[in-house]
Amino acid sequence: MSHPFSSLTPDLVLDAVENLGHLSDARVLALNSYENRVYQVGIEGKAPLIAKFYRPDRWSDAAILEEHAFSHELAEHEIPVVAPLRHDGETLFEQAGFRFALFERRGGRAPEPGNPDQLYRLGQLLGRLHAIAASRPFVHRETLSVQSFGHAALAFLLDGGFIPAALLPAYESVARDLLKRLDKLFARIHYTPIRLHGDCHPGNLLCRDDSIHMVDLDDCRMGPAVQDLWMMLAGERQERLGQLAELVDGYQEFHDFDARELPLIEGLRALRLLHHSAWIARRWDDPAFPLAFPWFAGERYWGEQILALREQLAALDEEPLRLF
Repeated sequence: MSHPFSSLTPDLVLDAVENLGHLSDARVLALNSYENRVYQVGIEGKAPLIAKFYRPDRWSDAAILEEHAFSHELAEHEIPVVAPLRHDGETLFEQAGFRFALFERRGGRAPEPGNPDQLYRLGQLLGRLHAIAASRPFVHRETLSVQSFGHAALAFLLDGGFIPAALLPAYESVARDLLKRLDKLFARIHYTPIRLHGDCHPGNLLCRDDSIHMVDLDDCRMGPAVQDLWMMLAGERQERLGQLAELVDGYQEFHDFDARELPLIEGLRALRLLHHSAWIARRWDDPAFPLAFPWFAGERYWGEQILALREQLAALDEEPLRLF
């Protein structure tokens, strides 16, 4: 049986854009996106638009509209996010059974790893974002938890038969040991969940001149504030301590950062490892995934994952990062 995205043709994309009153020049460029399908569409006499077609059955309409409302709420407070365009007051549209949204095209490059000035400005941006985000919760979006990102991920991987038989006992053993530790960690650290970008890594940030724009709030959800900070940290411990200091200095100009969340960083990294493997497994029936991730079915990948999970177990025994 063919995957639903197989019927998403260039003509359908053009029809969707033109039905909203935009005259295309018939140029359609597929962009690098796997969860959804994203295209740059040329517009006669104007800048191209970005058309994002949502993966069927992933989010409810209410959850997508809540993401859109969050983007516009941030934009109205002059937070530099790329919010969906409105047409007759609406942001979510349908074409031939596909839900889609349109966005302005924004150019830029990913932040430079470890750049202190960029980290400080990113901290300011996240502080402004979280000051707005903390004002009320999501109603229809998911919450980042050990259950949703950890236990559910492992259950899917084990039930689906994705892990090579020779490595299954080792993977299951280290994953279960890790989840026991994470259950205790998240029960011990008290924090107030807020609305998050949810997937704030360098690929979802665009730097241009002196500004930083956020893109792709598709994974926005409730969770601890530190989830939006830790993926910007890289390198050895001393390097990460310095990077964290720059981020938080900028952040606290606009919103208080609760340092009690810092011990969650390595736990969140572990959950991301489990969740990412399960994400690929859940999408394996999409032909784009075996093409993009051919190594997923091999023993080498799962051997590396076992090692990575063991390293996370060890990391949980180390002293958490702290503020100077």
